[in-house]
Amino acid sequence: MASFIPPLRPAIEDRSAPEFSPVREPLWRQALGECLRGMRHERGEKLSDTASRAGVSPQYLSEIERGLKEPSSEMIAAVAGALDVTLVDLTLAVAENLRTAQHSVSRGATCSAATAYALAA
Repeated sequence: MASFIPPLRPAIEDRSAPEFSPVREPLWRQALGECLRGMRHERGEKLSDTASRAGVSPQYLSEIERGLKEPSSEMIAAVAGALDVTLVDLTLAVAENLRTAQHSVSRGATCSAATAYALAA
């Protein structure tokens, strides 16, 4: 089951400037959150189901997925485990997501469990 994961949204430094503004690289927490959300959606899970298995509140998981929180390594491991993804696979997927966003802002980056597993192979 293929699913669409929205591309990373690059942050613009100065939106009021009439000239071209340089695009900043997305933050790790934003790329992580988008990968986690994409993986959860691929599994067809509700936020509350994944949060329950990870031992976190649905509100906290939502904030992680939206890139608003800097989760600890323990929290990342718990959520990855709830999604049946290893930390290595998750890290590789986030890194690929960031690499793709950096090299092709107009094309956008996607992150999926399939990408993570392909990278780990």
